[in-house]
Parts: sequence; C-alpha cells; structure tokens
Amino acid sequence: MPFFRTEEDGHIKATSLLMVKEGLDPVTTSFQCIPIHGRSRFNWTAQRLDGQDHLCCHSGEVLCNRSPSPPSMAARTLANTHASPLASHIAQLLSTASSITSFLQTLNPQNPTPNSPTSISPLSQFAPFLNPSLVIQVIKSQKNPYHALFFFNWASNPNPNPNNYSHSHLCYVAITDLLISHGLFSTASSLLQSHHRLSDFAAAKFVKAYGDRGDIRGAIHWFHRAKKMESGRCLFSYNAILGVFVKANRIMLARAVFDQIVKEGVVKPDVSTYTTIIRGYCKMGMIENAKNVFDEMGCKPNLVTYNTMINGFCKKGLMESAMKIVDQMTETEDCMPDTVTYTTLIDGYCKRGELEEAMKYMEEMVSRNCEPNVLTYNAIIYGLCLNGNVDEAKRMMTRMRLNGLKDNVATHTSILKGLCVVGKLDDAARHLKEMVGLGMEADAKAYGVVVNEYCKIGKADDAISLLKEMKSRGINPSVSSFNAVFRILVESGKTDKAGLILRQMKQLGCTPNFLSYSTVIDGLCKAKGRMHEVEEFVDDMCRNGHHLDASMYSWLVKGYCEDGNADMAMRLFCEMLDMGYVINLESFLAFVKGLSAKEKAFEVEKFFEEMSRRCPGIDIHKYRRILDEHLCKNLGNGRREHQQSTGIQGGQLGCNGTDGRGFGG
Repeated sequence: MPFFRTEEDGHIKATSLLMVKEGLDPVTTSFQCIPIHGRSRFNWTAQRLDGQDHLCCHSGEVLCNRSPSPPSMAARTLANTHASPLASHIAQLLSTASSITSFLQTLNPQNPTPNSPTSISPLSQFAPFLNPSLVIQVIKSQKNPYHALFFFNWASNPNPNPNNYSHSHLCYVAITDLLISHGLFSTASSLLQSHHRLSDFAAAKFVKAYGDRGDIRGAIHWFHRAKKMESGRCLFSYNAILGVFVKANRIMLARAVFDQIVKEGVVKPDVSTYTTIIRGYCKMGMIENAKNVFDEMGCKPNLVTYNTMINGFCKKGLMESAMKIVDQMTETEDCMPDTVTYTTLIDGYCKRGELEEAMKYMEEMVSRNCEPNVLTYNAIIYGLCLNGNVDEAKRMMTRMRLNGLKDNVATHTSILKGLCVVGKLDDAARHLKEMVGLGMEADAKAYGVVVNEYCKIGKADDAISLLKEMKSRGINPSVSSFNAVFRILVESGKTDKAGLILRQMKQLGCTPNFLSYSTVIDGLCKAKGRMHEVEEFVDDMCRNGHHLDASMYSWLVKGYCEDGNADMAMRLFCEMLDMGYVINLESFLAFVKGLSAKEKAFEVEKFFEEMSRRCPGIDIHKYRRILDEHLCKNLGNGRREHQQSTGIQGGQLGCNGTDGRGFGG
C-alpha cells in the first residue's frame, strides 16, 4: 500500500497528495481518517473502503517500500505499487502538473507573452486534463508568481476547452495566496476585481497580508473596503483585523473592533472571533479579561480556544486555573486534550518546578495515544535541567530520539543550562563545542548560557572570546550577553576594556541598549579622570535615541564633582531639576563636597532651596543634614562673586532650560 508523508499530527492539510477524484479540491475535500497506533509520526495512505476512496491516518514512520527515486518519485511510486484508482489519479495529476511546470519555466517570467500562439500551443495539449485540482497543483508548484499568473490566465479561457472548464473558487484562492505571498498586492486585487471575485473572504486575505508586513494602515484600509463592499457583513475581515491588532499588541483596538461587532449585530461573532480576542488578552498577560470573554462566549469553544486559555493560565503559573479549563473541556467527549494541551501543561508544571506533575501528564498523554512531540520533550528536559538533574535530562533526550524525534538547539540549550546550574561550566563549554562540531546551528541563546556563566564566576576574557566566536560564525550575540560582560568588567575595575567592548559592540553584531551604556558610564564616572570618555558615550547614547534618567544624572554630577569640574556639575544639576529628577543622597554629598572645595558654599545653598521648591515629595531633612554638616565646616567661605558665572541672580538659579546646559539640550 502506498504511503504519503505529511508533517501534520492528526489533521488533514491541503497538499498536492491529498486529492480524491477529478474536480475535487484538496483544501476542502473531507477524508475519513483511520488511526493505527504505532510510533511517533502520522502518515496518510490512499485506501478503498466500502467502495469509496479514503485517506487513512497511520501512526508510525512507514514509508513506501520502494527506494528513493528522482523528483517525480511520488508519481512513479504510486503508479507502480498496485495503486488504487485514487493513487492512479494522483500519479497522473502530479505527472501532468510537472510537465506544465517544466514548460512554464522556459518562459520569461516578467513577459511570458500569453497572447502568442507559439507560447500557448504547448499548453493546448493539457486542455483536456484541466480541472480545479490540477490548476491548484500547478499554481502551488510555481516559485515564480508570474509563471503561475500566466498559467492561470491561460486556463481561464483555454482553447480548446473540451470539458468546459472554469476556475473554481479555490483556484482564485490559490492564485491570490501566491501573489500576496510575493507582495504583489495590486496584481492580486486587480485580478479578483476583473473576475468579480473580490469578496469578504478575499479581502480578509489582504487585511492579514498587510498586517503581516506591519502595515496597520493598509490592513485597516482593506477592512473598511470589505465593510463597504459587504454592507458590514464581513466576518472574515472582522476576524482578520482582530488578528492584525492582536499580533501588533494593540489589544485596545482589538477590543474596540470586537465591541463594534457585538454592538452593530450585523454579523455574529464566531469561535474564531472569540478565540482571537482571548489570545490577545493572554498575550498581554491580561488573563482575567481573557477569562471574562471565554465565560461570555456566544458559541461553543473549540480545541484552539481551550488551548489558548490553558496556555494563558500556564504562562502566568496559574496551574490550578489551567486544570479547571481542562476539566471543563473534557466534560463532554466532543473536545479532548491533544498534544498541544498536554505540552502546555507539562511546560507550565516544569517552570513551576513541579516535575512529578509534569511527568504524570507525560505518561497520561502517551497512554491516551497522544504522541509527545519535540516541544513536549524539550519542556520536560528544561524542567529537569532547571532542577540540576542533567543525567535524567540526557536519558529523556535518548528516549526522544528512540521515538523518532530529533533533538534541536533548544534541547541542547537546556542541557547547557543544567550543566551550569550544577556548576559544571567546563562540561557546558565542551558540550557547546560538540554542538558546533556536529554541525548543529548553535544560536545566541545557547552561547548566551555559557557567556553568562563565565561572567558569574568572573571569567570575562572567556566570555569575550565566545562573543567574538559567535560573530565569526555569523551569529549576532544578544544584548544581554554583552551587558553581563560589561557588569563583570566594571565590577572588577576593568573600565578600559568595558569601554573598548562598548565601542566594538556594533561591529560584533549587536546594538547597545540603555543598560549597556549606563553600566559602562557608571563605571567610568566612579573612576578618576575619565569624564571625557563619559561624554563620548553619553553623546553616542543620545544619538541612538536613549535619554538620561535620574540615576545617570546623579552619576554624572558625582563624577564631575570628583573630577573637579564644578561648573559642569552645576549645569547638570540644573538640567536634572528641569527634567523633574531628584539627585540621590550619595551624589548630593559629592556635590556639596565638590562645590565647597571650590568655595561655592553659597551656590550649594541656593541649589538646595531650588530642589526643595521643585521636589516637594523628597525627604528634605536628609538632604538638609548633609548640607548643614558641610556648611558648618566652610562657614563664611562662600563667595557671591561666583553668582554671575553659575547663573545665580537675585537669589534664583537659572535652571530653566536656557544656555549652559549639560547633555540634555
């Protein structure tokens, strides 16, 4: 019996192999699935049952008993292995589609000259075989959208046309999907309009496509176009724009659209509508809002809805609430937990450190013939490693392999974390090298585990070497890895090296964030005589869109005071007050000492008065105590002749955003 591969677990998807008979399209044709329990993968096979063609779902990695052959292997295998009528049909269809594709590839993609008899004539031989399944297969086989469009236009009015062929709705769906996937929005829109096929269903595809590109305005334009075209009866487009807003984390806009659907009452929200808004709330961590929508659903939840709610609770660590949803789901046998359900629960329990519960559900899913996938095993392995049980994690990885699943970089990243948790950094570094040596594409997360561990034990040079190795392998390190390096370098007093790495950071494939700059700037401010470097990094930070916060202003004021630059310290203090920031006590002490040493005690008093006036919420007594202690030591030394140079006139500070500013201007 011939077998066909699919990557789906228990769900039929549209592929070129899932076809039954002439005129039926694989996207919508329903098939009977017969589960046969075996190993870990599902496959589909053609079989005749009760005189009708069906596809049977087989568990287990079963392949056809013929050795691999050239690209047309599927067609030839099906034709030569006691094929059923369905198998013969598929073989003929694939062969015909392959021949048409071979011809299309000889054309100039941008100018196939569809009206040329010499171009059309080779296609004429295929006119008797035209049917929606063939047209869809040919369209989906094209890597170049213009080849697909040429064939679609020819098939719209073939000559000859012995079967009176005309495109089905799904043919238009196929060509629209292909054109949109290549960004040919105008071409797709014009095609649908010219054939009077622009509907709510089609408009929803444009809404989603624009949303996927991050073009929210384009998505909204097509949504309003659908509303106008369908007089508001456009549930597909409503659901699509909801999905766009949820993907963009615009949950308030999504809720507004949802409320509009309910208020207008032109269309009734379906399970997809409710599930999308629930997913949006869960994504934003607003689990109570999600539960409210779930409880108020005007239709029966499906498996995706239940899984979305379960995932939302698990992500918040609310496993008891997640289990209540599972219980609600299983009250009837209409909707039972699947691999996604169990994997979500297992992941949630593992992250809470409840490995026994996680393992219990792992065994339960297997007993219910629900096969664990890579994500399931990775969740268990992560939980084991988080608890330092690396040996058991490795045994679980072996079990995964024996069940026909391949470990991936996430699996090994968990192993790396586990080795670091138990203090086996050398083993972790060795494991990372083995991953690379075996050709596994270690990513920034995998490297980051070892980099962070090196930093924890003070091995900054080893961490830096790994960052450079990542760049040589074409991997861009994460900013968190750099920040870990900056932290350990600054703590160990190696501010020179920290500054050097910060300057090289972009060349090493990563853009500094605010924490990167602030860590290095803090270290340089504490070192003596380094304020010129601080100015360089502050300027660079501001050019990259970051702004000084209260802590950084405090460091700068303290740094300039200890560097003997009282004028710059006063300018920055003024700037702080203009921004509404309050200097910390440590920096205020340095400010008082610095200005007192420059015989500017009078100016210190005026700064204190201005701070008291502008920042009524601070504990002013602590600042007054610091000020009084040092004014007593320098009583009578303040010089009013400094008033003009510091902007103090008539007893008031010039802290109003005028000239003489520090970095914020």
